Amino acid sequence: MIDLLIAGGGPAGLAAAIRAAEAGLEAVVVEPRPAPVDKACGEGIMPGGLAALHALGVHPAGHPLRGIRYTDGLRTAQAPFRGAYGLGVRRTALHTALHERAEALGVRIAEGKVREVRQNGYTVTAGGLTARWLIAADGLHSPLRRALGLDHPVPGPGRYGLRRHYRTAPWSDLVEVHWSPHAEAYVTPVDEHLVGVAVLSRDRRPYADHLAAFPALAARLTGPGTTPVRGAGPLRQRARAPRAGRVLLVGDAAGYTDALTGEGIALAVATASAAVGCLAAGRPEEYPARWRRATRRYRLLTHALLGAAGHPATRPLIVGAAHHAPALFRAAVRALQ
Repeated sequence: MIDLLIAGGGPAGLAAAIRAAEAGLEAVVVEPRPAPVDKACGEGIMPGGLAALHALGVHPAGHPLRGIRYTDGLRTAQAPFRGAYGLGVRRTALHTALHERAEALGVRIAEGKVREVRQNGYTVTAGGLTARWLIAADGLHSPLRRALGLDHPVPGPGRYGLRRHYRTAPWSDLVEVHWSPHAEAYVTPVDEHLVGVAVLSRDRRPYADHLAAFPALAARLTGPGTTPVRGAGPLRQRARAPRAGRVLLVGDAAGYTDALTGEGIALAVATASAAVGCLAAGRPEEYPARWRRATRRYRLLTHALLGAAGHPATRPLIVGAAHHAPALFRAAVRALQ
Protein backbone atom coordinates (compact mmCIF):
# COMPACT_ATOMS: atom_id res chain seq x y z
CA MET A 1 0.00 0.00 0.00
CA ILE A 2 1.09 3.58 -0.68
CA ASP A 3 2.41 5.24 2.46
CA LEU A 4 1.64 8.81 1.51
CA LEU A 5 -0.70 10.23 -1.12
CA ILE A 6 -0.11 13.91 -1.87
CA ALA A 7 -2.84 16.03 -3.47
CA GLY A 8 -1.12 18.84 -5.35
CA GLY A 9 2.23 18.99 -7.09
CA GLY A 10 3.22 22.57 -6.31
CA PRO A 11 6.18 23.49 -4.06
CA ALA A 12 4.53 22.28 -0.84
CA GLY A 13 3.41 18.98 -2.33
CA LEU A 14 6.74 18.27 -4.01
CA ALA A 15 8.63 19.22 -0.84
CA ALA A 16 6.49 16.72 1.08
CA ALA A 17 7.17 14.06 -1.55
CA ILE A 18 10.93 14.68 -1.38
CA ARG A 19 10.93 14.46 2.43
CA ALA A 20 8.85 11.30 2.30
CA ALA A 21 11.19 9.63 -0.18
CA GLU A 22 14.19 10.59 1.94
CA ALA A 23 12.45 8.97 4.94
CA GLY A 24 11.93 5.73 3.03
CA LEU A 25 8.19 6.22 2.50
CA GLU A 26 6.43 5.49 -0.78
CA ALA A 27 4.87 8.76 -1.94
CA VAL A 28 2.56 9.41 -4.89
CA VAL A 29 1.75 12.95 -6.01
CA VAL A 30 -1.54 13.62 -7.81
CA GLU A 31 -1.43 16.79 -9.92
CA PRO A 32 -3.69 17.75 -12.86
CA ARG A 33 -1.28 20.12 -14.62
CA PRO A 34 1.83 19.14 -16.59
CA ALA A 35 5.17 20.41 -15.33
CA PRO A 36 6.35 23.09 -15.10
CA VAL A 37 3.45 24.82 -13.38
CA ASP A 38 3.36 28.62 -13.31
CA LYS A 39 1.61 30.73 -10.69
CA ALA A 40 1.25 34.40 -9.81
CA CYS A 41 3.84 35.05 -7.10
CA GLY A 42 6.57 37.54 -6.32
CA GLU A 43 9.30 34.97 -7.12
CA GLY A 44 11.70 36.32 -4.51
CA ILE A 45 12.93 33.55 -2.21
CA MET A 46 14.22 34.79 1.13
CA PRO A 47 17.49 33.35 2.50
CA GLY A 48 15.63 31.02 4.86
CA GLY A 49 13.53 29.65 2.02
CA LEU A 50 16.61 29.16 -0.15
CA ALA A 51 18.38 27.28 2.65
CA ALA A 52 15.29 25.07 3.03
CA LEU A 53 15.34 24.26 -0.69
CA HIS A 54 19.04 23.43 -0.56
CA ALA A 55 18.36 21.09 2.36
CA LEU A 56 15.96 19.23 0.04
CA GLY A 57 18.69 18.91 -2.56
CA VAL A 58 16.94 21.50 -4.77
CA HIS A 59 19.14 24.17 -6.39
CA PRO A 60 17.14 26.31 -8.84
CA ALA A 61 18.80 28.81 -11.15
CA GLY A 62 18.03 32.47 -10.54
CA HIS A 63 19.33 35.91 -9.69
CA PRO A 64 21.01 36.50 -6.29
CA LEU A 65 19.17 38.91 -3.98
CA ARG A 66 21.15 40.95 -1.47
CA GLY A 67 18.31 42.51 0.50
CA ILE A 68 15.12 44.60 0.38
CA ARG A 69 14.44 48.22 -0.53
CA TYR A 70 11.27 50.18 0.30
CA THR A 71 10.39 53.35 -1.60
CA ASP A 72 7.36 55.58 -1.96
CA GLY A 73 8.83 57.84 -4.64
CA LEU A 74 10.12 60.38 -2.11
CA ARG A 75 11.88 58.36 0.55
CA THR A 76 13.84 55.13 0.43
CA ALA A 77 15.01 52.59 2.97
CA GLN A 78 17.03 49.48 2.30
CA ALA A 79 18.41 46.63 4.36
CA PRO A 80 20.79 43.84 3.34
CA PHE A 81 20.22 40.28 4.39
CA ARG A 82 22.56 39.11 7.12
CA GLY A 83 25.12 36.48 6.18
CA ALA A 84 23.22 34.99 3.25
CA TYR A 85 21.64 35.78 -0.09
CA GLY A 86 18.14 35.21 -1.31
CA LEU A 87 17.30 34.27 -4.89
CA GLY A 88 14.94 35.60 -7.52
CA VAL A 89 13.60 32.53 -9.35
CA ARG A 90 11.02 32.15 -12.10
CA ARG A 91 8.19 30.06 -10.70
CA THR A 92 8.54 27.67 -13.63
CA ALA A 93 12.26 27.20 -12.90
CA LEU A 94 11.52 26.50 -9.23
CA HIS A 95 8.84 23.97 -10.10
CA THR A 96 11.13 22.23 -12.59
CA ALA A 97 13.90 21.88 -9.99
CA LEU A 98 11.51 20.46 -7.37
CA HIS A 99 9.87 18.13 -9.88
CA GLU A 100 13.22 16.76 -11.09
CA ARG A 101 14.43 16.18 -7.54
CA ALA A 102 11.24 14.30 -6.61
CA GLU A 103 11.44 12.10 -9.70
CA ALA A 104 15.13 11.39 -9.08
CA LEU A 105 14.15 10.02 -5.66
CA GLY A 106 11.58 7.69 -7.18
CA VAL A 107 8.43 9.67 -6.42
CA ARG A 108 5.55 8.75 -8.73
CA ILE A 109 3.64 11.71 -10.11
CA ALA A 110 0.19 10.82 -11.42
CA GLU A 111 -2.01 13.06 -13.53
CA GLY A 112 -5.35 13.69 -11.90
CA LYS A 113 -7.28 15.80 -9.44
CA VAL A 114 -8.38 14.94 -5.93
CA ARG A 115 -11.91 16.14 -5.25
CA GLU A 116 -13.23 13.84 -2.52
CA VAL A 117 -11.74 11.97 0.40
CA ARG A 118 -12.92 8.77 2.09
CA GLN A 119 -11.12 7.67 5.21
CA ASN A 120 -11.37 5.20 8.03
CA GLY A 121 -9.15 4.38 10.97
CA TYR A 122 -6.46 2.83 8.79
CA THR A 123 -6.54 4.23 5.24
CA VAL A 124 -7.59 7.18 3.12
CA THR A 125 -8.84 6.98 -0.47
CA ALA A 126 -8.73 9.90 -2.89
CA GLY A 127 -8.24 10.33 -6.62
CA GLY A 128 -8.79 6.62 -7.15
CA LEU A 129 -5.82 5.70 -4.92
CA THR A 130 -5.65 4.34 -1.39
CA ALA A 131 -2.87 5.18 1.04
CA ARG A 132 -2.13 5.21 4.74
CA TRP A 133 -2.08 9.01 4.84
CA LEU A 134 -3.01 11.95 2.64
CA ILE A 135 -1.29 15.33 2.50
CA ALA A 136 -3.47 18.11 1.10
CA ALA A 137 -1.18 20.53 -0.74
CA ASP A 138 -3.78 21.77 -3.19
CA GLY A 139 -3.20 25.47 -2.80
CA LEU A 140 -4.67 28.72 -1.62
CA HIS A 141 -8.29 27.85 -2.39
CA SER A 142 -7.89 24.20 -1.41
CA PRO A 143 -10.89 22.10 -2.50
CA LEU A 144 -9.87 19.49 0.07
CA ARG A 145 -9.88 22.02 2.90
CA ARG A 146 -13.42 22.88 1.90
CA ALA A 147 -14.50 19.24 1.41
CA LEU A 148 -13.21 18.36 4.88
CA GLY A 149 -15.18 21.19 6.48
CA LEU A 150 -12.00 23.02 7.50
CA ASP A 151 -12.60 26.32 5.71
CA HIS A 152 -12.72 29.21 8.18
CA PRO A 153 -14.49 32.41 7.04
CA VAL A 154 -12.22 35.45 6.73
CA PRO A 155 -13.85 38.82 7.46
CA GLY A 156 -13.28 41.93 5.39
CA PRO A 157 -12.06 42.49 1.84
CA GLY A 158 -9.20 40.35 0.64
CA ARG A 159 -5.99 41.30 -1.10
CA TYR A 160 -5.18 40.18 -4.63
CA GLY A 161 -1.92 39.73 -6.48
CA LEU A 162 -1.05 40.30 -10.14
CA ARG A 163 2.31 39.54 -11.79
CA ARG A 164 4.04 39.84 -15.13
CA HIS A 165 7.63 39.94 -16.41
CA TYR A 166 9.59 42.56 -18.33
CA ARG A 167 12.58 41.94 -20.57
CA THR A 168 15.12 44.32 -19.08
CA ALA A 169 18.39 44.04 -17.21
CA PRO A 170 17.86 44.26 -13.43
CA TRP A 171 18.94 47.63 -12.07
CA SER A 172 19.44 46.29 -8.54
CA ASP A 173 20.22 43.08 -6.64
CA LEU A 174 17.54 44.01 -4.09
CA VAL A 175 13.85 43.20 -4.02
CA GLU A 176 12.29 46.63 -4.47
CA VAL A 177 8.93 47.28 -2.82
CA HIS A 178 7.26 50.39 -4.25
CA TRP A 179 4.47 51.79 -2.10
CA SER A 180 1.45 53.78 -3.28
CA PRO A 181 -1.64 54.75 -1.26
CA HIS A 182 -3.49 51.60 -2.28
CA ALA A 183 -0.97 49.00 -3.44
CA GLU A 184 2.59 47.70 -3.34
CA ALA A 185 4.65 46.70 -6.39
CA TYR A 186 7.37 44.09 -5.81
CA VAL A 187 10.21 44.15 -8.34
CA THR A 188 12.31 40.98 -8.37
CA PRO A 189 15.20 40.25 -10.75
CA VAL A 190 14.92 36.62 -11.87
CA ASP A 191 17.78 36.43 -14.38
CA GLU A 192 20.27 38.73 -16.08
CA HIS A 193 17.69 40.01 -18.54
CA LEU A 194 14.33 39.66 -16.80
CA VAL A 195 12.49 41.22 -13.86
CA GLY A 196 9.15 40.23 -12.40
CA VAL A 197 6.75 42.90 -11.14
CA ALA A 198 4.00 41.76 -8.79
CA VAL A 199 1.29 44.08 -7.44
CA LEU A 200 -0.63 43.46 -4.22
CA SER A 201 -3.79 45.41 -3.44
CA ARG A 202 -7.34 45.22 -2.16
CA ASP A 203 -8.44 47.19 -5.23
CA ARG A 204 -9.35 44.92 -8.12
CA ARG A 205 -8.10 46.97 -11.05
CA PRO A 206 -6.38 46.03 -14.30
CA TYR A 207 -2.63 45.53 -13.97
CA ALA A 208 -1.86 48.57 -16.17
CA ASP A 209 -3.95 50.80 -13.90
CA HIS A 210 -2.04 49.61 -10.85
CA LEU A 211 1.32 50.14 -12.55
CA ALA A 212 0.36 53.72 -13.44
CA ALA A 213 0.31 54.49 -9.70
CA PHE A 214 4.10 53.92 -9.68
CA PRO A 215 5.38 56.38 -12.32
CA ALA A 216 9.08 56.04 -11.45
CA LEU A 217 8.84 52.26 -11.74
CA ALA A 218 6.74 52.39 -14.92
CA ALA A 219 9.37 54.63 -16.53
CA ARG A 220 11.99 51.90 -16.06
CA LEU A 221 9.82 49.24 -17.66
CA THR A 222 10.19 50.24 -21.28
CA GLY A 223 8.27 48.14 -23.76
CA PRO A 224 5.44 45.66 -23.20
CA GLY A 225 5.53 42.85 -20.71
CA THR A 226 6.98 39.58 -21.94
CA THR A 227 4.57 37.29 -20.08
CA PRO A 228 0.81 37.43 -19.56
CA VAL A 229 -0.58 38.92 -16.39
CA ARG A 230 -1.31 36.21 -13.84
CA GLY A 231 -3.49 36.75 -10.82
CA ALA A 232 -4.18 35.15 -7.45
CA GLY A 233 -6.49 35.90 -4.56
CA PRO A 234 -8.05 36.67 -2.29
CA LEU A 235 -4.83 35.87 -0.47
CA ARG A 236 -6.08 35.67 3.12
CA GLN A 237 -7.24 32.11 3.83
CA ARG A 238 -7.79 30.29 7.09
CA ALA A 239 -8.26 26.68 8.10
CA ARG A 240 -10.01 25.57 11.28
CA ALA A 241 -7.22 23.05 11.83
CA PRO A 242 -4.29 21.70 9.81
CA ARG A 243 -5.38 18.08 10.30
CA ALA A 244 -8.56 16.08 9.86
CA GLY A 245 -8.16 12.40 10.67
CA ARG A 246 -5.67 10.88 8.24
CA VAL A 247 -5.40 14.10 6.19
CA LEU A 248 -2.74 16.74 6.94
CA LEU A 249 -2.84 20.19 5.29
CA VAL A 250 0.44 21.84 4.26
CA GLY A 251 1.50 25.03 2.49
CA ASP A 252 -1.20 27.49 1.45
CA ALA A 253 -3.90 24.83 1.94
CA ALA A 254 -3.34 25.05 5.71
CA GLY A 255 -3.92 28.81 5.70
CA TYR A 256 -2.23 31.93 4.37
CA THR A 257 -2.04 35.52 5.53
CA ASP A 258 -0.40 37.60 2.80
CA ALA A 259 2.51 37.64 0.36
CA LEU A 260 3.82 40.90 1.85
CA THR A 261 6.75 39.29 3.67
CA GLY A 262 7.82 36.91 0.89
CA GLU A 263 7.94 33.76 3.03
CA GLY A 264 5.71 31.46 0.97
CA ILE A 265 8.40 29.00 -0.10
CA ALA A 266 9.97 28.79 3.36
CA LEU A 267 6.54 28.05 4.85
CA ALA A 268 5.72 25.47 2.18
CA VAL A 269 8.91 23.54 2.92
CA ALA A 270 8.63 23.96 6.70
CA THR A 271 5.03 22.73 6.95
CA ALA A 272 5.62 19.89 4.47
CA SER A 273 8.70 18.78 6.41
CA ALA A 274 6.81 18.96 9.72
CA ALA A 275 3.93 16.87 8.35
CA VAL A 276 6.17 14.17 6.91
CA GLY A 277 8.31 14.15 10.04
CA CYS A 278 5.28 13.49 12.22
CA LEU A 279 4.04 10.70 9.95
CA ALA A 280 7.45 9.06 9.66
CA ALA A 281 7.76 9.08 13.45
CA GLY A 282 4.28 7.61 13.92
CA ARG A 283 3.05 10.73 15.74
CA PRO A 284 0.52 12.45 13.45
CA GLU A 285 -1.26 13.93 16.46
CA GLU A 286 1.73 16.24 16.96
CA TYR A 287 1.38 17.94 13.58
CA PRO A 288 -1.04 20.75 14.58
CA ALA A 289 1.35 21.91 17.32
CA ARG A 290 4.35 21.64 14.99
CA TRP A 291 2.45 23.58 12.31
CA ARG A 292 1.73 26.37 14.79
CA ARG A 293 5.39 26.56 15.83
CA ALA A 294 6.61 26.52 12.22
CA THR A 295 4.27 29.36 11.18
CA ARG A 296 4.04 31.46 14.36
CA ARG A 297 6.68 34.07 13.50
CA TYR A 298 5.32 34.51 9.99
CA ARG A 299 1.75 34.88 11.21
CA LEU A 300 2.61 37.44 13.90
CA LEU A 301 4.90 39.59 11.74
CA THR A 302 2.68 39.48 8.69
CA HIS A 303 -0.44 40.33 10.69
CA ALA A 304 1.35 43.32 12.24
CA LEU A 305 2.70 44.68 8.96
CA LEU A 306 -0.53 43.98 7.12
CA GLY A 307 -2.47 45.78 9.83
CA ALA A 308 -0.31 48.87 9.40
CA ALA A 309 -0.47 48.64 5.61
CA GLY A 310 -4.24 48.28 5.64
CA HIS A 311 -4.99 51.33 7.79
CA PRO A 312 -5.32 54.67 5.96
CA ALA A 313 -3.67 56.53 8.85
CA THR A 314 -0.60 54.32 9.16
CA ARG A 315 0.04 53.06 5.62
CA PRO A 316 1.68 56.34 4.44
CA LEU A 317 4.02 56.21 7.45
CA ILE A 318 5.59 52.82 6.68
CA VAL A 319 8.32 53.91 4.27
CA GLY A 320 8.98 57.06 6.29
CA ALA A 321 9.43 55.04 9.46
CA ALA A 322 11.82 52.66 7.67
CA HIS A 323 13.74 55.64 6.25
CA HIS A 324 14.10 57.43 9.59
CA ALA A 325 14.80 54.29 11.63
CA PRO A 326 17.14 52.24 9.42
CA ALA A 327 18.34 50.04 12.29
CA LEU A 328 14.76 49.03 13.06
CA PHE A 329 14.11 48.33 9.38
CA ARG A 330 17.24 46.17 9.15
CA ALA A 331 16.13 44.25 12.23
CA ALA A 332 12.69 43.64 10.71
CA VAL A 333 14.16 42.39 7.43
CA ARG A 334 16.55 40.08 9.21
CA ALA A 335 13.75 38.71 11.37
CA LEU A 336 11.98 37.72 8.17
CA GLN A 337 14.95 36.19 6.40
